[in-house]
Amino acid sequence: MVYKKILSLYFLKPVIELEYQLQQINYMSQNSSKTLDKKLVEFKDNLLKIKYEIFKSLTPLQRLHLVRQADRPTTLDYISYMMDHWIELHGDRAGTDDPALIAGLASLDSKTVVCIGHQRGKDTKDNMIRNFGMASPGGYRKALRLMKHANRFNFPILTFIDTPGAWAGIEAEKLGQGEAIAVNLKEMFSFNVPIICTIIGEGGSGGALGIGIGDKVLMLEYAVYTVATPEACAAILWKDSKKSLVAAEALKITSADLKILGIIDDIIKEPIGGSQADPNIASYYLKQKIILELNNLLKLSGIRRKELRYQKFRKIGSFYEG
Repeated sequence: MVYKKILSLYFLKPVIELEYQLQQINYMSQNSSKTLDKKLVEFKDNLLKIKYEIFKSLTPLQRLHLVRQADRPTTLDYISYMMDHWIELHGDRAGTDDPALIAGLASLDSKTVVCIGHQRGKDTKDNMIRNFGMASPGGYRKALRLMKHANRFNFPILTFIDTPGAWAGIEAEKLGQGEAIAVNLKEMFSFNVPIICTIIGEGGSGGALGIGIGDKVLMLEYAVYTVATPEACAAILWKDSKKSLVAAEALKITSADLKILGIIDDIIKEPIGGSQADPNIASYYLKQKIILELNNLLKLSGIRRKELRYQKFRKIGSFYEG
């Protein structure tokens, strides 16, 4: 199933073809001559070079398609790789428990932390349960409850962003989606504890911002972060979703663009092929960066952290006219 999804990414076609040939040579070389072994090494080198060239030059829209793949690691995957212990906590204490946004207590580098993140499904059935990672008002209120808990007991907060946007259904509006996100934005500026936010896949619109206010905002190399999906932007501006390629370029959704604009603080390297190519290595890179940033933030007082957090977001969007 994952193989078919990968095949749908046309820009990976040369990689898929070479990997297939590599499998055939591997099979033939099990009881054959040194000539085939030499051919095998040659193929592996070619495959690495092609992968490197393809992923070095991905367009913004190609990056978006890459991070939407079902085999890309989710919040729970990263937690399982990075945390020593994990206890998921449920409910917003107002009658709902949104599976699209998970939260709980974890242990990282001998420190108790609160982890909060969007959770996509791994297949169609799972996505129906998780609502494709699009959180409801109850999900954001659950996140806020856990963040207040973290602030009360002096636990650092780690958030993992991976959503096309907040749930935009009629029921969500009835339950106060805009209010729930707005309250989270306001409250996250007030917490004394360190907050580190990481965009691990698709960071879409207010759904991402609802858990996206932090002292440090990190972003995986191939992740995207945008005010609206390129498809939605193209439909709004040109009444034609086929112009999503133009919209993706204009929106500046890649990690490199957002680092230049000062929206994010740092970019975390991914393995060639994206984090789905080697989740273990991707998690290691992310874990080391979070530990480093967390230790630096813990050296500051709560008042100083809040001031720097406020100034960081106040500077976003400023520019000089020539």
